Amino acid sequence: MSPFFTFLYQPMFNLLVWLYDVLPGHDIGVAIIVLTFLLKLALAPFSQKTLHSQRAMQGLQPKIAQLKEKFKDDKEGQAKAMMELYKQEKVNPLSSCLPLLIQLPILIVLYRVLRDGLGSAHLDVLYAFVPNPGTIGHLFVGLLDLSAPSLILAIIAGIMQFVQVKMLPRQKPPSQVAGQPGAKDEEMAVAMNRSMMYMMPVMTVLIGAKLPGGLALYWVVSNLFSIGQQWLVFKKYDGKRS
Repeated sequence: MSPFFTFLYQPMFNLLVWLYDVLPGHDIGVAIIVLTFLLKLALAPFSQKTLHSQRAMQGLQPKIAQLKEKFKDDKEGQAKAMMELYKQEKVNPLSSCLPLLIQLPILIVLYRVLRDGLGSAHLDVLYAFVPNPGTIGHLFVGLLDLSAPSLILAIIAGIMQFVQVKMLPRQKPPSQVAGQPGAKDEEMAVAMNRSMMYMMPVMTVLIGAKLPGGLALYWVVSNLFSIGQQWLVFKKYDGKRS
């Protein structure tokens, strides 16, 4: 068996089936919701650090723009000065990539589990301590087939994605350096962030509409959890800064 199957697919599948067994109602949608919360709780420390870093980066924009103007003809000096600034402020500009890198394998595994695993044919990979339910129903609240694409869940996931992205701090060129060469990168970042705020939800809907509804449900719950976490972290961070 491959490492992907042994260390990722099989544990995820067993956890999902175990939740399906023990939760009242034996609803696969409820099992996916609980599984999502467990995964998000496990990743919460990483996400919290990322959110703090994003908020801190927003506050550093005036200093960053000034450094770019000061060292506009010295790229090496500019890089050293910015690294020193990040070190002093204890900010990691690359930390926003970490949750995506961690969540991507989870999405791939969950996709495989929902695509191949929801049915009696794959229950032979259960661990000895996980009861075999015989069959796994695909319906969520008796209505939505989570093994098939669901446009409704995909649209809800896109809306949740829009709310989440809109809540994120967006860089703005500082007024004291706006229009100067050192602010050009910030102006480009503003435009990119604005585009991403609309493109990401659209991509979520387009992709989610073609994938199993269970994966779209995971996106909905995951984004809802992230919205709540962002609100709490930003409120706490802004409270300390005030």
